[in-house]
Amino acid sequence: MTLKTPDALAARYIQLAHALDAHSPGFIDGYGGPAELADRTIRPTDVLKTEAEQLHADVQHESDAVRRTFLETQTQAMHTLARMLDSEALPYAEEVRGLYDIEPERANLSELDAALKELDAALPGSGSLEEREERVRTRVTVAPGELLRVAEPILSELRRRTAHQFGLPNGENFSISLVQNKPWSGYNTPLGNLQSHIEINTDLPVALTDLPDLLAHEGYPGHHTEHATKEAVLVREKGWYEHSIQLINAPECVVSEGIAVNALDAMMSREEVQAWLSSELAKVVNINPDAVRDALRVAGLKEKLKGVSGHAAMLLHADGASEKEVLDFFRHYNASTPERAQKSLEFISQPTFRAYIFTYSVGGRLVKDAVKRGAVTFGQLLQGPRTPGELRA
Repeated sequence: MTLKTPDALAARYIQLAHALDAHSPGFIDGYGGPAELADRTIRPTDVLKTEAEQLHADVQHESDAVRRTFLETQTQAMHTLARMLDSEALPYAEEVRGLYDIEPERANLSELDAALKELDAALPGSGSLEEREERVRTRVTVAPGELLRVAEPILSELRRRTAHQFGLPNGENFSISLVQNKPWSGYNTPLGNLQSHIEINTDLPVALTDLPDLLAHEGYPGHHTEHATKEAVLVREKGWYEHSIQLINAPECVVSEGIAVNALDAMMSREEVQAWLSSELAKVVNINPDAVRDALRVAGLKEKLKGVSGHAAMLLHADGASEKEVLDFFRHYNASTPERAQKSLEFISQPTFRAYIFTYSVGGRLVKDAVKRGAVTFGQLLQGPRTPGELRA
């Protein structure tokens, strides 16, 4: 297949992204386009701000409405980042809004308090909430040396189901490794040419019951599937080279994380996941099926605490709370050990991720609601560009 060359709009988009990444490393999550456009020469931030503003204006002349809408939201985020790099101080809520086209959300503390009481009543034994929960997790912890062995059948089954339900481009593939000293539990890096690399962080013990969701999120039908499918459909078929690059601080991540958050549910019912974990997968690593069922029950209750991280980010970045206050908030409302609370704080403190945290909760809800009401199918989200505004509509 002969690939088209990038048009002027895509070339400018890719070049500006690399120029911004030169000032803000990590802004580009992955790139598989022409090497000659990947110029990271440092240029003045005021120049980049003007370029982003002009590109955003020029996008309005794109004749294809789908492409135009995507590029409008993306270039608006690029302009927001350029403003921040040019020392413009934005209120935290405006930063989130400008980069991701969503509103930051605080949790309802009364609802969190009720969820904690429910969790407290469900956890057996004596001791603090975090101690009792950690005991449940410890019973289903997978040793680091066993993680890749148990990941193999999980990814194989998820890939089989994804190929059957949505299709996969010929030649897609991934590699996987274990890493340490990262603020996240798992990560997928798009490499271009339908390839990606999945990393599992072992800084904290990894529970067997977390692995299907983690690997669906990063692999099938989550990030790897989305990036490979869009490369095949949008870049190779349509010639829209703006999809050969993935940007972290941009609205596309709201949709991408929304897809990934809902990825396992798109493949299997909760009952199927429980049966799979407590039988076949528990045998792979010799874990007691009853321990798996106990951990799943606790994990189900903790889903009601998902707004904690976003609220903590608002405390830290909008309200000026101290790190100690935020750690105490995580420890209380996430029922976290000191180590887990520290890892959560580390994530929302990093410049690249400080506003990113809302892509999970808001993106997950936007995708779930849009699919539920029939505005879009999960398969359509994997193949074509959508913006947070389109999912809201």
